[in-house]
Amino acid sequence: MPDPLDVPVAGGTLRVAAWAGTGGPVLAIHGITSTSRSWPFLAAALDNPVFAPDLRGRGRSNQLPGPAGLAQHAEDCAAVIAATGGVPLVVVGHSMGAFVATVLAVRRPDLVRGLVLVDGGLPFPAADAAATVAGLQPIKQRLETTYTRESYRDWFRNHPAFARDWTPEAEEYADYDLPEEPGRPSADPEMVEADQWDLVDGAAFAEAVEKPMPPRVFLHASRGFADDPPGLYPQPTVDEYAVRWPDLGIRHVPDVNHYTLVLSRRGADAMAQAVRDLSAHGSSA
Repeated sequence: MPDPLDVPVAGGTLRVAAWAGTGGPVLAIHGITSTSRSWPFLAAALDNPVFAPDLRGRGRSNQLPGPAGLAQHAEDCAAVIAATGGVPLVVVGHSMGAFVATVLAVRRPDLVRGLVLVDGGLPFPAADAAATVAGLQPIKQRLETTYTRESYRDWFRNHPAFARDWTPEAEEYADYDLPEEPGRPSADPEMVEADQWDLVDGAAFAEAVEKPMPPRVFLHASRGFADDPPGLYPQPTVDEYAVRWPDLGIRHVPDVNHYTLVLSRRGADAMAQAVRDLSAHGSSA
């Protein structure tokens, strides 16, 4: 289990999960309704210390006030880096966390030496953005529902994404996300919705993504939220970005979906290799 660390940020303290290790630290930023417990497999696959915040409005940071948005999350993550050594490091971001990582890299290039973008952090074409926003309603329904510990485990256990990957780590992920029993998941629905709109229609990411970047690797899952093809990013979209940004290292990760790209050993091995490559060579080659 990681150790808890509280980092002062605007409005209070941000809870950070800290896994011990040697060598250069890694910052891991979770997705839009997730928590720091997305990362046990990555921490196990690396020798490095891993620091993973519960973003504002999620996990044990869910009492922090809004507004959030990508720029505020990036500022909070910069505070985590400063509190844990202040050295430039590799940042791993999953889903919305990859968008936050991109904004962080542009606004604080002194703190980021490389980016691992895990099925996120690339712009959504207009049609895909609309579908992403439409998918927000069932997510909000989950966040506004009251669960017991076991019924919340069942929600994840029965989810298509975890059909082959229900593990003790996934169960601990579900348990951590339900601070009280009975109760609601930790993510604030209003903050989640505001972050979603900022992700697809806000200025912070749109401006950042066109600016010079540190070396970066994009890890692509070909299956999506419900273990269904074509995934969050259809292959033609990924191919277009490969042409648009020749310096972007694109790696397809087989046999994973949007969730198990982080919450499985298969996905963690790919993430850890990307971290090692960026740490050792400073490039996405």
